[in-house]
Amino acid sequence: MKEQITKNLLCIVTIGLFASCDADVNKKLENKLYELELKTESLDSMVNREMNNIKNFDSFINFESDKIKKLDSVVTESSSKIDSMVGGKLELLKEIIN
Repeated sequence: MKEQITKNLLCIVTIGLFASCDADVNKKLENKLYELELKTESLDSMVNREMNNIKNFDSFINFESDKIKKLDSVVTESSSKIDSMVGGKLELLKEIIN
């Protein structure tokens, strides 16, 4: 009988020990999950900021590219005019030399 009581008491203590460990593990797990959630939100915010920076930089590149295209067309147009003016002057110069 005494042996049975000892076994039952040992079983109850073991169950209590596991239950208290389980509660402690659950609390630690909840804390770790909360920390992970905070880090995830922080990382998400950082990624969003960097994506906005990339979009702004892309817009700036497009704006500068448009300016370069306009300047290129002005240079091309000017060089065509200069070529035609020089071509005409060269013909006159050839006529004078010959």
